[in-house]
Amino acid sequence: MNWTHRAVKVATLSATVGILAGASVLSTEAAPTAGVSQMFASNSITSTKSVDKSSYTTRSGVSLYVSGSVATANTSTDKTVATALSNAATLDTEDISHIGIANVTDYVYIRSNPDANSEYVGKLYAKGAATVTGESGDWYQVTSGDVSGWINKEFLTVGNKDMINQASRKVATVTTTTLYVRKEPSTEAKIVTQVPITDDLTVIDDSMKTKGWVAVETSEGNGYVSTEFVKLSVEYTYAESKQAEIARLAKEKAEREAAQKAALEAERKANSKKYSQRRSQSSRSYSAPSGSGGSSVVGFASQFVGNPYVYGGTSLTNGTDCSGFVMGVYSNFGVSLPHSSAAMRGCGYGVSVNDMQPGDIVCYSGHVGIYAGNGQIVHASSPSTGIIYSSAYYTNILAVRRVF
Repeated sequence: MNWTHRAVKVATLSATVGILAGASVLSTEAAPTAGVSQMFASNSITSTKSVDKSSYTTRSGVSLYVSGSVATANTSTDKTVATALSNAATLDTEDISHIGIANVTDYVYIRSNPDANSEYVGKLYAKGAATVTGESGDWYQVTSGDVSGWINKEFLTVGNKDMINQASRKVATVTTTTLYVRKEPSTEAKIVTQVPITDDLTVIDDSMKTKGWVAVETSEGNGYVSTEFVKLSVEYTYAESKQAEIARLAKEKAEREAAQKAALEAERKANSKKYSQRRSQSSRSYSAPSGSGGSSVVGFASQFVGNPYVYGGTSLTNGTDCSGFVMGVYSNFGVSLPHSSAAMRGCGYGVSVNDMQPGDIVCYSGHVGIYAGNGQIVHASSPSTGIIYSSAYYTNILAVRRVF
C-alpha cells in the first residue's frame, strides 16, 4: 500500500437561500492550483482516485494550515513539486533540495519581481509548499500551484526534510461503509470507535503499513485501522493567486449574507409555532433558534447537552453522531451541511484557531464540534458520554470553519 499525494486547496461552499452546497472532487494529473472552483449541490463528498507518484489529486473542501484564508482549486503543471514531495513523504531525501516551506505564522507574498515594492501575484500560507526554480540576491524564484513569482528568502525554508514532513498530513480515507478503529492492530482487538465511508483520519504511525495496519488519531483515542479498508494519501497546501483571493472574498461575503438571511427566515418560521420534541418516554421542550450569528447557534445547540450519541444518527433529541449534531443544529438556522466530518472542512470559510468565535465548526481527525467560547466545544462526543462540552484543544485541530 503506497501513499498517494493530494494538495490541499479549499473551495468555499455556494450558499443560496441558506443552502451550502458541497464541493466536488477535482482530479488533476499535476499539482493543483488556485483559480477555478468545481461545485455541485450535494451533502456528500466524493472519494479521491489513486494516482501515480508524480501526480496529485485535489479534494476541494479540506483546510489545513491556512490562517484565515482558503483557496479554490484547478490544474497546474508543477510536477516537480509533486515528485519531490512524494519522495519526502517516503523519507527519500534525494530530491528535496529545491522544495521550500513557508516559515510564517500567516502568509508571505509572492511578488512579480525580486523586489519588495513590486506587485504581489499571490500568497503562500503558513507551511505551504513551493518549488524553487531560481534565485536572485535575497529572493527565491518559486512556483506554487498556479502562482509563479518571487519570495524573500527570509520567509522560505528550503530543503528541510523535517519541515516538509511537518507541513504535510498523512490521511486514511475510509472506503468501506463502516470502518472499525481497533485498540490493537488485529481484527480481534477491541473496537475504539467507528468511522463512516468517505470520512478521513490522521495517520500518526505507518510503520506497520506493510503488515496491513496504520495507527490513526480519533476523538475516542488513538487506534489502528486495516489498510484494506482505507486509502492512504498525503496532503499539502499551495499558494493562492491574487485573482483567486479576490473571487473567494466576494463569494464568502455573498455566502454569509445568504446564510444570515436564511437563519432569520428559519427563526421567523420557528417562532410561528411551539418548538418541542419528545425524548424517550418524557416530554422536553426546546427553544426555537434566535438570531443569525454564532452565539445564537451555540445557544440553540446547548439545549441538547445530555442527549444521547448514536452512530449514524441525526436526531438532536433521540440520538446523533458528531457530524449529525452539527448538521442538525445548523439546519434549524436554514443552513444545509453534509453528514460528514471530513466534508464539513469545506463548509463556510476558514479561520485560524486563534480567531475562533462561538458558532464556528471545529474539525478534528474523524470528528467535529461547535465552538462554544472560552476554549470549549459542544459536540456529540461518544456513545458513553453523549452530547457534552469539552475542551476545544483536547486533540489536534485540523480546521476551523465559519458559516455566519
